[in-house]
Amino acid sequence: MTSMRRAAADAIADNLRSAAFARAYTLTALTAAFLTTAVHNVNGIVTLAAIVAGLAAVGTAILFVRRDELSLIGFAPTSLALLIVWALASVAWSLDGAQARTIAAWLSLAGWAVVAITIAHVRDTLQIARAMGDVLRWILTASLAVEVLSGIVFDVPFPTIGVEGLIAFGGPVQGLFASRNLLGFVAVLALIAFVIEWRARAVERHIAVYSIALAALLVVLSGSPTALVLVVMLLLAELALAFARRTPRERRRRANIVIASLSTAGFVAALLLHRQIIDFFAARSGFAARADLWSAVISWVRHRPINGWGLFGTWEGEPFPTNIINLSLDVPNASALDTYLDVLLQLGWVGLLLFCAFCAIALVRAWLAAADRRSVVYAWLPLTLVALLVESVFESYTFSDLGWMLLVLCAVRAGRERSWRTRMDPTAPIPPAVGGPAAPQDRRGSAR
Repeated sequence: MTSMRRAAADAIADNLRSAAFARAYTLTALTAAFLTTAVHNVNGIVTLAAIVAGLAAVGTAILFVRRDELSLIGFAPTSLALLIVWALASVAWSLDGAQARTIAAWLSLAGWAVVAITIAHVRDTLQIARAMGDVLRWILTASLAVEVLSGIVFDVPFPTIGVEGLIAFGGPVQGLFASRNLLGFVAVLALIAFVIEWRARAVERHIAVYSIALAALLVVLSGSPTALVLVVMLLLAELALAFARRTPRERRRRANIVIASLSTAGFVAALLLHRQIIDFFAARSGFAARADLWSAVISWVRHRPINGWGLFGTWEGEPFPTNIINLSLDVPNASALDTYLDVLLQLGWVGLLLFCAFCAIALVRAWLAAADRRSVVYAWLPLTLVALLVESVFESYTFSDLGWMLLVLCAVRAGRERSWRTRMDPTAPIPPAVGGPAAPQDRRGSAR
């Protein structure tokens, strides 16, 4: 009996360690992340929590059986660990009766972080980009099919999943995401993955053409203004990255410094002129409500500027002080519509500085890896991070579920591609992901 149990345990460990299981886990986790809104709307928060817990448990088991191949150096960014610890510490200053919600919100952040860390360690960059492409091809196709059924075939809305059935009128459409802004955001992420697939010759030409056309169509039909802003910013980022990649190696550092300086100058100018920018856009349709919401959030930040009001995640259930904010605005907001303001409200300036440091370090590492390496595959990391960080100005996606998981995934993967900490221990190099080293640019289907 003991030998049978040992054989069964060895078989399970071998399965968890295999490349096939790693690919299946990655596809499952990405599908769950992109469908969190649909799962929540149809089956509720309990089902979603069970899915995240199950994925985190399996991810922990994968990391455990592969513990001999892992090293503390390069396992996860220090800034991520500090942010997670600070979020958990916010239990200490959460209001009486809110500690349980803080713990639940923290478990969600930690669970998705475990899932992202697992994927980053068992798949290389091309394999992750290919998995994103495979998942988003089916989800966006299903989203378009649902819109056609709702708006053309049956001509009735599907309120359970948030579909209004307006595709016959040119949109806006929501697909499986219950929000035109979220659909537009996901479609832009899909465009990044599909273009990388096409340029890396990882899929057949007809599949690449269909995928890019599908994502572009849904960006347009979503009618999301934030998606248009994302596309413009990504085009600028791609031009800057192409400039850095084409600069001779001996002058590339100067090119990166120039790009970083221009980006920093633009960011500082936006901070200094934020009131004028908000007032300008507030005069335009649909933005005045955001300006009012942001002003209300900032007024509550002043009461607890250092440590915030404690982690509570989304505004579902209207925890304090979001219930007062919504009451004062007479609008049931589900978030601050800005990741940075949500982090500031919940975790204070300390939390926001940790979050910004985490994002900045990830972007710098990803950018340098993409600029220095020949394969176009590595451009997926910085472009996806740019999309996440720009979208964070207009939505709070990056502080929960899908956005948070992708942010951690890109940050950990960028750290594995380029991390200063590996110099501390030259005898412990970062091991390749399951399936071997990153696939070369011209090997068709190598990410499978």
